[in-house]
Amino acid sequence: MTFDRHSLSLDAERTADRLCDWIQLSVRDELHKSGAVVGISGGIDSAVVAALCVRALGPSRVLGVTLPEHESEGVSTSLAGELSAKFGFELISREISQALNGLGCYELRDAAIKSVFPDFDEGWTAKITNPGSILEKQTFNFFRLTVEDREGQQHTARLPVDAYLQIVAASNLKQRTRMAALYYAAESRNRAVIGTANRDELGQGFFVKYGDGGADLHPIMRLFKVQVFQLASFLGVNESILERPPTTDTYSAEVSQVEFYYGLDFERMDLITWGMETGVPSAEIAAVLGLTSAQVECAFTNIMRKRKATEYLRSAPPTLIGQGQESPIDPVLGDHQPARA
Repeated sequence: MTFDRHSLSLDAERTADRLCDWIQLSVRDELHKSGAVVGISGGIDSAVVAALCVRALGPSRVLGVTLPEHESEGVSTSLAGELSAKFGFELISREISQALNGLGCYELRDAAIKSVFPDFDEGWTAKITNPGSILEKQTFNFFRLTVEDREGQQHTARLPVDAYLQIVAASNLKQRTRMAALYYAAESRNRAVIGTANRDELGQGFFVKYGDGGADLHPIMRLFKVQVFQLASFLGVNESILERPPTTDTYSAEVSQVEFYYGLDFERMDLITWGMETGVPSAEIAAVLGLTSAQVECAFTNIMRKRKATEYLRSAPPTLIGQGQESPIDPVLGDHQPARA
């Protein structure tokens, strides 16, 4: 196998046809649903999934849903509208700020932020970032918290573990609330929820369990981000979406997916990951990408570390017994069964 910068090039038409056939078969014959519901974020992944569903099922059987809250980027909703207009599917909006307030999302998150920056207040914004590149050693041991005050001044500090966990847990309520809203829209119309996670996200754990990781189908789960862009171009996704840098749309301050989680641009990271998965020597990958073997080996290590650390996200909940083993507990009566007569 030859490894070069074109190793992840797709036959986009053939890929689209195969995915559309699978979507149609899965929705109609396996799930017995009448159509699809897609959460539309204004990003490339949800745009490609929506376009595939329209191609597979027809625009009348696709419902797009935007799920903004008061910290969402305003451009996300407008981009979703442009996508809906181009591909002809219905688009509705469900504002989730009240639900998030009720769950304590903002209050719990802000309390954790104030434990690091006591002056953090209304009108300030915040984001979590990763401190370095996966081409370097020891880059995923800590995160940084950056806040911006009302005058536009930024302040950054290393984020303690407890505060990090509370901020992430509170912020993840956004993804879980959105998924609950999508399932309402789907169940009330007898439709399937179509996931938008790609190979990078699922493989490295950049998703929320029972949040954006939950869906009835994941059409692009085997596609790297660079391949999603290739498919988007073939499908005719709006240029405004193609040109938008991938963001998290989770924190009040804008932060890119690379800055927050991946630590490397998708062009290099996806090729490194593909080379690692297919056994390409690090020296060969380094020569193609203009890196050193040591840098590629560091990337291998960091990617595998994240895969291992997030394995629980991809795993089904453990069961009491293994296959072929007899349960020690009666499924109805529990441990305390009456004595036999």
